Amino acid sequence: MTLCLLCAVLAWAEDGHALWLRMKPVNGTQVETALTSPTARLAADELRTYGQAPSYRLVLNPSMADDEGYRIEGTTITARRDIGLLYGAYDLLRRQLTGQQPGAVVEEHPAFALRLLNHWDNLDGSIERGYAGLSILWGNDTLPTEQTLREYGRANASVGINGTVLNNVNASPQMLSAKNLQKVKVMADALRPYGLKVYLSVNFASPIGLGKLETADPLDPQVRQWWQKKVDEIYSLVPDFGGFLVKASSEGQPGPGDFGRTHADGANMLADALGKHGGIVMWRAFVYGYHTGEDRVKKAVMEFEPLDGQFRPNVIIQIKNGPLDFQPREPHNPLFDRLQRTPMMPELQITQEYTGQSRHLVYLAPMWREFFDWISPYLPHSNHISHLSPLRSQLPGIAGVANIGNDRNWCGHHFSQANWYAFGRLAWNPMAGSEQIAREWLCQTFTADERFVAPMAKVMEESREACVNYMMPLGLHHIFKGDHHYGPEPEGNQPNFPDEWKPVWYHKADAQGIGFDRTTKGTNATSQYRAPFNTLYNNIETCPDELLLWFHHVPWTHRMHDGQTLWQSLCHHYQQGVDSVDSFARTWQQMAPYVDQQRHREVSERLAHQQENAREWRDHCLQYFQLFSGMKVE
Repeated sequence: MTLCLLCAVLAWAEDGHALWLRMKPVNGTQVETALTSPTARLAADELRTYGQAPSYRLVLNPSMADDEGYRIEGTTITARRDIGLLYGAYDLLRRQLTGQQPGAVVEEHPAFALRLLNHWDNLDGSIERGYAGLSILWGNDTLPTEQTLREYGRANASVGINGTVLNNVNASPQMLSAKNLQKVKVMADALRPYGLKVYLSVNFASPIGLGKLETADPLDPQVRQWWQKKVDEIYSLVPDFGGFLVKASSEGQPGPGDFGRTHADGANMLADALGKHGGIVMWRAFVYGYHTGEDRVKKAVMEFEPLDGQFRPNVIIQIKNGPLDFQPREPHNPLFDRLQRTPMMPELQITQEYTGQSRHLVYLAPMWREFFDWISPYLPHSNHISHLSPLRSQLPGIAGVANIGNDRNWCGHHFSQANWYAFGRLAWNPMAGSEQIAREWLCQTFTADERFVAPMAKVMEESREACVNYMMPLGLHHIFKGDHHYGPEPEGNQPNFPDEWKPVWYHKADAQGIGFDRTTKGTNATSQYRAPFNTLYNNIETCPDELLLWFHHVPWTHRMHDGQTLWQSLCHHYQQGVDSVDSFARTWQQMAPYVDQQRHREVSERLAHQQENAREWRDHCLQYFQLFSGMKVE
């Protein structure tokens, strides 16, 4: 049956505020349950309001796997925990609305126990790398409204997200002030029924900035005591507080390195304070900046592999999907290959810092699926399990840097909502198909009509590769303008920037060729990868074309696998990217009969800008690189 056959064509909230939850109230359904918890009541209310069957049952079964999974048998939802009933209710409604009729029994279990959003929101209401307005959580000494928290919690629960880090990883010590912790309590109380635990990013030097101590040395008894008291204070307000996220000893942020200590020393101090309450420490592996001129992509392995096995059990190393910084395409982060005795969690970027910043239609699920395929040996194959996979202890969680702001449509670009949705769906099941998720989202967000869903799902599926092509094809990376990371600047060589921020340092174009030599003859970054990737990437003849310039400095006349020279291929990819965006814009114009006028106009305006920016990337980059190749733009 066609995926979206049974979706209703709905007519309200066409400003996009309703996200993918544009379900039509029915209010004629009975729900049988003896459960009275706030979460169970939410599940019953959703079914009672939107369910299409005459009646439903909600049942707890303590013999099910000890996680947040659920079973759907007809119109009966069974789970071990109340939150599983809520997730099951949203799944059943999604299946009904998208024509995916459940079989005799559907049983779902989350691949990752921790499925978190990371908000890079500052206390003043600004958002670092935010492209959808100001923070919905912070600013002007006010609290988010009850309605905002309810809508936010509902959206996250509907896709299985179960945690939220409320503030920026570049954290202010004031985050832990008594005034702000009272706000955290209010948010935690409002979000708890939706299964959302709250977490906080903390500044490692908070004992100095907030506690007025002279040091933040993690081995200092006074420092350890300060953190223990602060953690006790937090749990007195939020008994189910999740724990801390920490960016330390990177990009100028304070950390244990400032006191001659290791990442393990710093993480373990916090883990000890949190441990008796059941809290965790998510310690970011995004570290660089202390030694100018080093190959930045090697830093995580260099710093964390020697510490493997030295962290407390409640410490998780949070690792970006690629070794650099959320580029449109990167190889997988080799730290996933190197840590054997330390829990890890991938960090993905939902907000489009390097992929068009919510001005471009770029659906990120294909990128994330590419990453999951790379790390598939480490993934818990859990979506159909009836017990916990032993691998879940190695990858217990996943995080996504949120793209949410106070714009009416939440995400700036209407299609950027799909990345929030897809993150949740893939955090539940990383092997789910990106096109299937796109079709689900389109059907729920716009219309059921297959004449709309089929062409727009194709646009979404192709959009990430188009972005790579018109920005940085063939493994080029980090050639954006300055600090804001929007638009091309391959000539960037700012004297006030460290080498590892300069575009010229990454592409290394000269008369001989272009690209960064990371082979055994260069920085030897290829040696950090597991077999067969280490030898595959190291050999220019076997390195995949899409990563060629990431790992090799390649002559302009080098013959690619398709017979073109490198220069010809570079020209071709840039043009192909522009052509793809032009095609997307034409397709969207044809969708006018199926979409409300406001959203059609707003997406059209963004696509027109994307077309202009794609041309800017193509023309600027090829004209600049032509100075070195001396060849005609073809």
